[in-house]
Amino acid sequence: MKKLLTITLLIMLTISSTVFAKEDKMTRYDIANKNLKTLFNISLEDNKGADKDFMDILQKYIFGEVFEVGELDIKTRELLTVTTLCCMQTLPQLKAHINGALNSGNTPIEIREAIYQCAPFIGFPKTLNAIAVFNEVIKERGLESELESTATTDETDRLEKGHKIQNPLYGDEIKETFKNLPDNMGDDVARFLTEVCFGDFYTREGLDIKTRELLTIAILTTTKNFDTLKSHIRGNLKAGNSIETITASIIQIMPYIGFPDAFQALKSVQDGGK
Repeated sequence: MKKLLTITLLIMLTISSTVFAKEDKMTRYDIANKNLKTLFNISLEDNKGADKDFMDILQKYIFGEVFEVGELDIKTRELLTVTTLCCMQTLPQLKAHINGALNSGNTPIEIREAIYQCAPFIGFPKTLNAIAVFNEVIKERGLESELESTATTDETDRLEKGHKIQNPLYGDEIKETFKNLPDNMGDDVARFLTEVCFGDFYTREGLDIKTRELLTIAILTTTKNFDTLKSHIRGNLKAGNSIETITASIIQIMPYIGFPDAFQALKSVQDGGK
């Protein structure tokens, strides 16, 4: 009798496990709806009008499939997306994803820092365009009080602090590259990089170095700077990001930049940044 009860219990547990497994297995439709609800408070059913088919393809692919690749959390995925859209200057989509980044748990300062981080790579005018969109969202949501300065350097130490971050990751790579420019202007170029990119931006609070380096992967992939990308893949590994995280980050922005550029970046990852 005891043996019969044990067998019956095992059968019941097996059946229950199978049922729960089926219930837990979400389709890309379900996954997309879950993520769309979190980020934008909409669902696939809200797709109406002349472009319903296109939006169906877009949303199921991005939010139902790409969002499942790798171990990135939703906050990081949205910061990567904001970074890519900033670089592309697709400002209506950027505004939507700034809201999505806030809805996924990013703070206004984290999002602002992700946008600021783009400036050394895409230039200040494009970054200003993105900042204007960010400030518009912050004003609409009444979050101005959550913003404050996150600068940690001044005129006396920005070079020193920038070098302290840059050197372990990249050494004197840029100084060596431009050492033969006339009138020692290569030294000026190398100093500007250290002071501005690493001194003025990388030292800021709000995002750690690992996150900043990961966002730089998105920037360089989006802007097709594949030679510089190789260097930053190596820098990311030194900063503590895994090759899996770097790969997932490039796949995360693939729907926005297209397959060819993403493939080019993924080849560099496959080669370990060589």
